[in-house]
Amino acid sequence: MPKSKRAKVVHLSKTDKKGKELSFKLFADVQEASDNYQHVFVFAVENMRNSYLKEVRAEFSDCRLFFGKTKVMAKALGLTPADEHLTNLSQLSKYLVGNVGLFFTNRDPQDIIEYFSAYAQTDFARAGVTATRTFTIPAGVVYSRGGELAAEDDVQLPHSQEVTVRKWGMPTKLDKGKVVLDAPYTVCKEGQTLNSHQTALLKLFGVAMADFKIDLKAYYTAAKEEVTEVNAMEE
Repeated sequence: MPKSKRAKVVHLSKTDKKGKELSFKLFADVQEASDNYQHVFVFAVENMRNSYLKEVRAEFSDCRLFFGKTKVMAKALGLTPADEHLTNLSQLSKYLVGNVGLFFTNRDPQDIIEYFSAYAQTDFARAGVTATRTFTIPAGVVYSRGGELAAEDDVQLPHSQEVTVRKWGMPTKLDKGKVVLDAPYTVCKEGQTLNSHQTALLKLFGVAMADFKIDLKAYYTAAKEEVTEVNAMEE
């Protein structure tokens, strides 16, 4: 007998319990790391990509990186001097806002700051990202890199993709089996917020506009029992 496709009942009590267990574990792990490492950084992520975050974890295998619920992590550090895990550690909690995480290390803070100031990975943009430049495809036969390469170094866009690019907003047509434009077509302009059709076209033509970066906000040093703001150091 085939399985019913009707919606199944999900018991929220079980879901809540699992969520609480994960929060308790994150809380305990952050406090344990606070005891085992000399420095803890708050970092923000631009253009989040799990694959690149895994690369960072591998590079710093002797460190601990947490990217979870900010409220739970802040509670683990301490929200006020009265409930902080270590002296003055609660001063770091104010930086736990937005798309941020915690990075625990015994390495020299300056080495960490220098590494991440130079670290960036370029990838294809997702919807909602701001275009970093204007990208226009010239009139005539459409090539796979959209005019980024000389015609003799490129290949023509397959005719089978004409319907797809037209669906994404390009006013193309087929002429003797070739995908063509009667006039130049601007996919995006610098500073414009990209939508899903624009990002799909940019990816198709191999134009990457998103940089995965880790921005260090501040860090706590256990030996000194103080928080240092990274931007203030750079200035």
